Amino acid sequence: MKFYQTCLLIVLCLVGISVSPVAAATVDDLVREALAVNPELKASEARWQMFTAKSRVAGSFDDPMIMLGIDSGLVRDPFNLDRDMQTSKVIGISQMVPFFGKRALEREAAGHEAEAARWEVEERKLELAAMVRESWYRLYAVDRAGAVLDRSIANLDDLVRFVESMYGVGQARQADVLRTQVERSKMEEMRLTLRQQRRSLEAGLNSLLNRPVDTVVPPVDGVEITAVTLDAAELERLAEEHRPVLKALAARMGKYKAEHMLADKEFYPDFTLAFEYMQRDSVMEDPGYDMYNASISFNLPIQRERRHAMVAESEAGRRMGQEELNMTRNRIRQTIADLQAQLERDRKMASLYREGILPQAAAAAESALSAYRAGKGEFMQVLDSRMTFLNVERDYYKAVAEHQMELAQLEATIGAPLPIK
Repeated sequence: MKFYQTCLLIVLCLVGISVSPVAAATVDDLVREALAVNPELKASEARWQMFTAKSRVAGSFDDPMIMLGIDSGLVRDPFNLDRDMQTSKVIGISQMVPFFGKRALEREAAGHEAEAARWEVEERKLELAAMVRESWYRLYAVDRAGAVLDRSIANLDDLVRFVESMYGVGQARQADVLRTQVERSKMEEMRLTLRQQRRSLEAGLNSLLNRPVDTVVPPVDGVEITAVTLDAAELERLAEEHRPVLKALAARMGKYKAEHMLADKEFYPDFTLAFEYMQRDSVMEDPGYDMYNASISFNLPIQRERRHAMVAESEAGRRMGQEELNMTRNRIRQTIADLQAQLERDRKMASLYREGILPQAAAAAESALSAYRAGKGEFMQVLDSRMTFLNVERDYYKAVAEHQMELAQLEATIGAPLPIK
């Protein structure tokens, strides 16, 4: 019996461990975790390592060719190699050598491609960090809205009991009781919607962190507005210095330049160096001196149309890379301007809610309830003021969350953390 009790205790402990939520962590902790375990980021890193390995072998010589043969053998006696004085056994080696400068340009182009892949990994890290932060702040907005809704439901329950008691003594209308029940049902519907939204956000965040999608994320709290201190010109300068995608495109520009120079060198021939050693046996009075052959051969680059097409291709690639770089710079400038405007709007909205609208809405709700309790107010004013206060609180937390999400997007846009105040 004691054995079974011990087994049951172990099972219960394991079940408790499996369903326990993840310990509370800051958003920075989650970003670090995502950068360490996210599978998409690991795939990008493997791609960079692949290009790095390719760059180490770019521009290498082709393997030399070994030749074994018989020179001037007799057809009527093919296996007798010492019957005729002209017969010799031959061993040779040859090596193809590209025209001067081609190998260095191939290495340079491959090195630029590997460098671009490295900066693309850094760009992916920025995107991943922004996605984690966005999920975190969305969870904050949902959690705060849920807390506000729970408090509003509790207050409404108190109001329902008060109205029912007033109705029991004939001092309230049945319509008031029914209206409170309808509003209570609407709030329950809102709570179900918020719970569904939270589960979806949890699953998305857990996917970024390479966790099981049903891992419980603790409630998010303690988020505050952080204002940006830099103007657009300073932000654009930071983006030019730090944004990885700009460095990746610059590296590809170097690759296109090297490929263009390599295409120009295709108009020059490649060489093949060869050496052969012929071993001869003595026959009769012929001492059978050994002999050798040495040669150099090269291709004739007469297929000019193909080579001109290669030059045109590399030039088009260079122009494409330059325009992609210009387009990305323009997009960064536009994004910075848009995010600055949104950040300023949400910061002012949050301040307006916190310092003006929220206190006013709370005072209006309390005043309407006090008047109704004293028999001097309408019940509809009580409900309307409470719903207004609920919506104002939700809008305030939404403004805070959106401000912080836009701040995360701005940091991803410039590629560096922002100095804040």
